[in-house]
Amino acid sequence: MKASEANVPLERDLFLRSLLRELSGVLQDIVGVEQASGYISIVGQNMGDWINQEYRRALNCPTLNREQVTDVMNDLKARINGTFYAVSQNDEKLVFGNTRCPFEDKVAGRPSLCMMTSNVFGTIAAENLGYAKVCLHKTIANGDGECSVTVYLDPDNSETIADQGNEYFRAE
Repeated sequence: MKASEANVPLERDLFLRSLLRELSGVLQDIVGVEQASGYISIVGQNMGDWINQEYRRALNCPTLNREQVTDVMNDLKARINGTFYAVSQNDEKLVFGNTRCPFEDKVAGRPSLCMMTSNVFGTIAAENLGYAKVCLHKTIANGDGECSVTVYLDPDNSETIADQGNEYFRAE
């Protein structure tokens, strides 16, 4: 039998998700979850900048309004096989749920990978709306079975101030 005929469950998507799982695991083991999350945050911000520019270009908009930001967040996650959906939205916050992580089973035990969501969402919201604070209340990575993500848009709101999360500001 040739290797190309062997029943090996290997293709590009599985390979890349497995690679990210191993990279984040090594980082978490060596420097800890908090530091690993910091490194992945930088990647997430770069991805957020790139995705934001791509949507702005495709939608032919110099900036996105709140409804467009919510739509973009849902659409980008759908394109990468997540099942994020808007639970609610208003001028103060956007709330999302999710039942399938784009990293699928490879996210289990890798909470640092959740910084991709935090930074991509935070970067897109802040660059278009001025400010974002992203709070990951539940994550599949931590074994919650689903994700619950709140993106606060008003830095002066008492709920924003009280909640734990990562803050993002528009680059000037």
